[in-house]
Amino acid sequence: MLNRLVLSAGLNWHDVVVLRSYRRYRRQVGTTFSQTYLDEALVEHPHVARALVDLFDLKFNPERDGSAHEVEVARRRVLERCDAVERLDTDRILRSYLGMIDATLRTNRYATANHGSPPPYLALKFDSAAVPEMPKPVPYREIFVTSPEMEGVHLRGGPVARGGLRWSDRLEDYRTEVLGLMKAQMVKNAVIVPTGSKGGFVLRRPPADPAALRSEVHHQYQIFIRGLLDLTDNVVVSEDRDGSRDVVPPAGVRRLDGDDPYLVVAADRGTATFSDTANAISGEYGFWLGDAFASGGSRGYDHKAMGITARGAWVAVQRHFRELDIDVQTEPINVVGIGDMSGDVFGNGMLQSRAIRLVAAFDHRDIFLDPDPDPEKAFGERRRLFELPRSSWQDYNRELISRGGGVWRRRDKRIPLGEEVRTMLRVGEEELSPPELVRAILRAPTDLLFAGGIGTFVKSSEESHADVGDRANDTIRVNASQVGARVVGEGGNLAFTQRGRIQFARRGGRINTDAIDNSAGVDTSDHEVNLKILLSAVIEDGVIDAGRRDEVLTAVADDVAAQVLRDVYLQTGAVSQELTSSAVGLDSYEELMRDLEAPVSEGTRGDGAIVNVLERDVEILPTTAEMERRAQAGAGLTRPELAVLLGYSKVDLVNRMLASDVPDEPYLQAALDEYFPEPVVKQFGEHIPEHRLRRELVATAVANELVNRMGITYVSRTANELGALAAEVALAYRVARDVASAGDHWGRIEAQDGVMAPALQLEMKAEVDRLVDAYTRSYLRSGVHPVADVVERDHDAFVRLHEAMLSGHLGGHRVRHSEAFDRYFDLGVEEDLAQRILALRDLTLVPDVAAVARRNDQPFDLVAAVFFGLTDALPLGRLATRLRDITPDGPWDRWQHRGLVDDLRDLRRSAAAQALAAHPEGHAEQVVNVYLAQRAEPLKRVAAILSMLDEQENAGLAGVAVAVRALREIVRAPV
Repeated sequence: MLNRLVLSAGLNWHDVVVLRSYRRYRRQVGTTFSQTYLDEALVEHPHVARALVDLFDLKFNPERDGSAHEVEVARRRVLERCDAVERLDTDRILRSYLGMIDATLRTNRYATANHGSPPPYLALKFDSAAVPEMPKPVPYREIFVTSPEMEGVHLRGGPVARGGLRWSDRLEDYRTEVLGLMKAQMVKNAVIVPTGSKGGFVLRRPPADPAALRSEVHHQYQIFIRGLLDLTDNVVVSEDRDGSRDVVPPAGVRRLDGDDPYLVVAADRGTATFSDTANAISGEYGFWLGDAFASGGSRGYDHKAMGITARGAWVAVQRHFRELDIDVQTEPINVVGIGDMSGDVFGNGMLQSRAIRLVAAFDHRDIFLDPDPDPEKAFGERRRLFELPRSSWQDYNRELISRGGGVWRRRDKRIPLGEEVRTMLRVGEEELSPPELVRAILRAPTDLLFAGGIGTFVKSSEESHADVGDRANDTIRVNASQVGARVVGEGGNLAFTQRGRIQFARRGGRINTDAIDNSAGVDTSDHEVNLKILLSAVIEDGVIDAGRRDEVLTAVADDVAAQVLRDVYLQTGAVSQELTSSAVGLDSYEELMRDLEAPVSEGTRGDGAIVNVLERDVEILPTTAEMERRAQAGAGLTRPELAVLLGYSKVDLVNRMLASDVPDEPYLQAALDEYFPEPVVKQFGEHIPEHRLRRELVATAVANELVNRMGITYVSRTANELGALAAEVALAYRVARDVASAGDHWGRIEAQDGVMAPALQLEMKAEVDRLVDAYTRSYLRSGVHPVADVVERDHDAFVRLHEAMLSGHLGGHRVRHSEAFDRYFDLGVEEDLAQRILALRDLTLVPDVAAVARRNDQPFDLVAAVFFGLTDALPLGRLATRLRDITPDGPWDRWQHRGLVDDLRDLRRSAAAQALAAHPEGHAEQVVNVYLAQRAEPLKRVAAILSMLDEQENAGLAGVAVAVRALREIVRAPV
C-alpha cells in the first residue's frame, strides 16, 4: 500500500522503505492499530508523508547540513500538516511517526562503505525512552533491522551490555519476547562487567524444508549482524602514533548521540553455532573487538570442553547440600534430571560427582529409569555417553541398568513400570503414558532435581500453562507444590518459572534462580571478551602476535575457571547469608526495593540520572503490603526473591559508581588487577590500566565483592543512615576491608567448609563483617584521602594490635569474651581461629587509635592501651556487647541501634583523647586512673544503671540509651 506514495508524495523506493520500517517497528513496540490502518494514515495524507521523509533526510543525510534550526523548521512543518488532519486516530498515528523519527539516533540509510551501494536492509537506532508509548521496561538503546526477508531488534540495558542473539518464531511480537529476555539478562549479568542486552530476529517467509530453513536462518543472521555493526562506532589507533585510540563513527552515518563503540553478542536459541560467522563479519568491518565481538567461537573458550556452566551449577548444588550436612562428593544422593549426556550442562553436570545416583532422567526424545544404580558403574557409563558423539539415552548399556529400569522413547504409547520403578516414583499404576511418566519423575521424592534441558517444566499452582508460554511442554509440566526433590540445581534456563521457584522455596525446598546457578557460563564469556580486549592492545603495541594471544588464552583457561567458580561460590553464599537474616531485617529490604524503584540522580560526573528499573510485579517481588504481612508473621524472603535482589543491588551500585569519580581512584587499580588471571597481570600488567573498560571493570569488581560480602541491603542502609553516596560507601568499604585484613579472616572461615557447621561459619563471618562495617562507617565520617596512605597507616596499626592481643601482650580479650571462647571450643572450633576471630571484637577502635595518636603526636602503643583501659573501665565494652546481643525490631529500632553503636565509638575516642591530653607524660594505667579518679562520682551513677540493666534483660535499646546518655555527660562534663 505504501508504494502509492511514490506517485502521490513524490517519494523514491528508499523513502518508502524508511516509512515501512517505522511502521513495522511501531507494530513491535505496541499499538492497537492494524498494519493496514497505519499504512492508510500515510497514504491518505501524502503531504504529511512527504514532510516526514524530508525531516528524516535532513536529520540523517550526511550530504545535507541539517542544522538544528533547519531540523526544527522541518519538524514544525510536520506538525502543521498534522494539525490539518481531521480524524483523531489518524492524527495520533502520524504524530507517532514523528515521535519515532525524533527518537532515532542513527540510520544506515545513507551508508555505503561496507556495501558499495545502499545496503539491502535498513537499520535504525533509537533512544528507547524517547519513543512514544514505549512499554516498560524501557531499554537504554535499541537497533531495529528490517529487510524484505527478515526483521529484528537488539535491546541494550546500558552503554556496555552483552547478551545473546536468537532466532525467534514469534513474528507478531518478537520484541516482547526479546524485551523480557533483556530484563532477565540484566539481572543475570550482575556478576559481569556488561549489563544485559538481547537480540532477536524473525524470518518473514521461512522455508518449509528443514535444510533450507537452517540455511536461511544463517543467512538472515548475517544480515542482522551487519545491521548492528552498520550503526556501531569503531575504535582505532590514533593517527598521531602516540599509542592512543580514537572512537570513529561508521562511514555515511550521521550520529545524533555520543560515542557508542561497545557491541558484544553471544549465541542463543537457533544461533548456537554462529559465533565464528559473527566474528568473521566483525573482521570484515575491521571492528575493534575482532573475535571478541561474539564470544565462544573457535578461537575462544569452549564452554562444553571446560564444563564451566555445569561446574558452576554444581558449586550451587554443593552449597545447598552442605547446608543440609551432606557432602555430595562422597555421600550418595538420588538425582532425577532433565537432559541427556550429550548436552553441555546436563552431561557435564552428571560427571561432577561419582556419588550421584541418577535414578531417572528425560529429554525431548527419551526417558531413562534406573531405580537402584551402582554409582561407580553408572558414572563410567555416563562418561562414555558424554564422550560418544551425538549420543542419546538409547545408547546407555542396558546391562548396567538396575532391575525394573530401562530406556523408553517419548513417542511410545505406554510404558510399563516394574515394581522397583513404582516404588521409586511412588506410583501405583503398572504402566503410564510418556507425559504421565515424566510428570511422575518430576514429582518423585528425591534428593536433587538437576535441570539441564531446554524448556519450562515447573510452574506455580497459581499459574496456567498459557502464563508460562512454553506450549511444547504443557503436557509434562507440574506445579512446584508437587515437586518431590529437596534441592533444585537449575543449570539450564527457565526450568522453573519465578513464581514456581518461590512456591517451591516457601514449602521448604532449596532453590536459587537460573541466573545464579548457571552464571558461570556468562561470566566465562565476559572474562574471554575482556582478556581479548586487553590482549588486542598488547598486539597493537607489538608485544605479542595473534598466535601468541591464543596461547595466552589457553594457558589461563584454568585460572579463569577458578575465578568464575569463585564468583558462584560467593554469590550462593551471599544468598544463604541473607536467608538467615531477612526475617529480622525485612524493613531494610523494603527500603532497598523502594530505592530501586525510584529514579535517582547521584554522582559527580554529570552523566545524568541513574534510572533504577526494578518493577516488583515483573520480578515477582512482594508488595509493600505483603512485606508488612511477612514482618508480622516473622517470615523473610525466599532464596529466589533474594537472588533477584542480589542482582539488582549489584547493578544499582555499579551504575552509581560509574556516575562518580570513584572508579578513577588509583588505589582501586588493585581491583582491576584482581579481575585478570595472575599470569596475565605478571606479563601484561602495564597495559591493564589502559583497558577500554577499566572503569566498568573496577566498578563491577568492587560492587560484586561488596554485596557478596556485606549483604544485599548494606550499601543502601549505610548510605541512608549516614547521608553518604553509594559510591562513597563502596570506596570506604574497600579501605576498611584492606585495613582489617578481612579477606584473610573470611578465607580462614571458608576453609572450614565441610568441617564446621554452615550456621557457625555464618556466625563467625558476621564477626568479620561487623568489624568491616565499623571501619567503613568510621572512614565515611572522617574521610579516606589520600586512600593509599590511610590504608597503609591503619593496616599497620591493625596488625600491631591484633598480633599484640593474640600474643598476650595486650591482654583481656579472652577474658572479656570467655563465654564465646568456651562456646566455640565446645563446637570444635580450632583455638587459633577462635582467638583470631573473637579478638576482632576489640579492634573496632583501630582507626580512632591511629587518628588520636597522629593528632596528639603520642606513641601508638600508649594510645591503644588507654583506649582498651577506658573501654573496660567506663564501661564502653559492656554496653557494646549488650548492643551486639540486641536484634532491632523495625526501622526506628535499627536506626537507634546503629546510632548507639556510633555514639559509643565517639565517646570512647573523646574520652581517650581527653585522658591523654590531661596526662600526656604518664603510662597507660596512670592516664586511665587519673581520668577515672576525676570522674569517680558520676561513674557510680553509670554503674548503678548497668546493674539495673543486668537485672532487667528486657530493658532493650531504651536501657542502653539511658546508660549512653549518662556516659556522654561524664565525657563532656568539665573537670
